[in-house]
Amino acid sequence: MSDARPAFPDARPGARPLRPEPALGAAAQLVLLLVLGAVTGLGPVGWLTGLVFTAATWAVLTRALGRSWPAPVPFGPANAVTLARTTLAGGVTALVAEVFVDRSAPVAALAGLTAVALALDAVDGRVARRTGTATPFGARFDMEADAFLILVLSVHVSSSLGVWVVAIGVMRYVFVAAARFLPWLNGPLPPSMARKTVAAVQGVVLLVAGVGVLPPVAAYAAVASALALLVWSFGRDIRWLWRVRVPRAGAVAAQAERVRA
Repeated sequence: MSDARPAFPDARPGARPLRPEPALGAAAQLVLLLVLGAVTGLGPVGWLTGLVFTAATWAVLTRALGRSWPAPVPFGPANAVTLARTTLAGGVTALVAEVFVDRSAPVAALAGLTAVALALDAVDGRVARRTGTATPFGARFDMEADAFLILVLSVHVSSSLGVWVVAIGVMRYVFVAAARFLPWLNGPLPPSMARKTVAAVQGVVLLVAGVGVLPPVAAYAAVASALALLVWSFGRDIRWLWRVRVPRAGAVAAQAERVRA
C-alpha cells in the first residue's frame, strides 16, 4: 500500500482508520459459503460455524491491522494469498462441522478446499520474498492460518481415529500458552527446512487420512508417525530455545518490542 492515507477514514479526530481487507475477506467468505450451500447442501450447523468463523476472522484481522496505526502495515500480494487461504480454511471448518452432524455429508468438497489451501501455503512466502513485502505481520498471519487449518483437520480425523489426533492441532497453541509463563520460549528460532517440512507433512497426512482413501490401520500409522515427527520438531526447537535463553526481563522486553512492531 503506497498511500498511507486510510482507505475509509473515520470522522473522529485521532481515530484508527478502517481497513478494507477484513471486510473483503468476510465478503469472500460469505460468497464461498453460498457456493458450498448450493453445491453441497450445507446445513444449519455448517452455516452457523462458517458465519462464526467469518465474524471471528474479521474481528481478529481488524484488530491486528489496527495495532499498526498510525503507521499502516502494507497488506500486499502475499497477505492477499494468505487471506485467500484463510477463506478456504473457513469453508473447510464449515464442512467439518457439517460432517460431524451428518456423516453422509460430501467430503469431496472438503478435500478439494483443503488441497488448494495446502498448495497455497507454498505460495504466499515465495510471493513475499520476490516482491520484497515480507513483514512480521505477514509471517504471523501465515502461521496462524496454517495452525488453524491443521487444528480443524485434526478434529475431523479424530472422529474416525480417536481424540488423540487432536494433539496435532493443539500442540502449537499449547506452546503459545506455555510461552506466557516461560518467556524464553518467545525467543526467535533460526530458519529450518526440517521444521517447514514437518509442518507440511501434518497437513498432507491429515488430508489423506480424512478423505478415507487409506485402510484404517494405514491411516492410524500415518497419523501417528506425523504426530511423532511434530513432537520431535517441537522438542528440537524447545531444546534450542532453552540453550540460548535470555533473562526473563530481556525476553519480556523483546516480546513487547515485537508486539509494537
